[in-house]
Amino acid sequence: MSGAGTLLGGAVRLAQHDSGHRSGIEPVLLAAFVPARPGQRILEGGTGAGAALLCLSQRVADLTGVGIEQEPGMAALARANFAGNHRPGLTVLAGDLAVVEADGPFDHAMANPPWHMPGATKSPDPARALARHALPGLMALWAARLAAPLRHRGTLSFITGAGTLSDCLAAFSAAGCGSHVILPLWPRAGRACKLVLLQGVRGGRGPTRLLPGLVLHAEASVYTEAAEHVLRGGHAIQTI
Repeated sequence: MSGAGTLLGGAVRLAQHDSGHRSGIEPVLLAAFVPARPGQRILEGGTGAGAALLCLSQRVADLTGVGIEQEPGMAALARANFAGNHRPGLTVLAGDLAVVEADGPFDHAMANPPWHMPGATKSPDPARALARHALPGLMALWAARLAAPLRHRGTLSFITGAGTLSDCLAAFSAAGCGSHVILPLWPRAGRACKLVLLQGVRGGRGPTRLLPGLVLHAEASVYTEAAEHVLRGGHAIQTI
């Protein structure tokens, strides 16, 4: 069973399974962080129902995108969502990240990889647990596989838990993606950061930059104006 919903203030329609892993705001924020330009080619690892690619293609015209999804039911759902939103330039490859290298090159790659620590309480739903929980070495694997088909100066972007930042920085560097940009996502002003956006440049050699970040909520269940600008207005998160 699948339920229908919308993203970006109704501009994107997204069907999701009633059980298992469901997209939250993470893919919307991830899509807003990718510095894509019209006509470029995008790769997403673990595309799920296709939310990030749909949001990015809503903001940037004439994109082509490839999503990788290893769960067959989710891959089929992403295909249906791409078709339902009239995105002929978006496709899904069913399988793990090993399928991407022969399909390059890409201008940008992005992912919301599993990042919950192995000791954290797991969901009783196997699909949700697989989508959320990181195994040792997973960040290095995802970064290496997604960076491999990138063009020189292409970008790799993750949204991930703040506790995985050191592992992700090391993984990006090992994959040849430097000039790191880190953008904290604060749940509320004065609260500890739980999520971060991280970007690296293929072949980049510049210093790491820590941006001011984005405060998501003004109060419980009420987004800040800046967050609304991204989540409902569909605008980019600036990295300059």
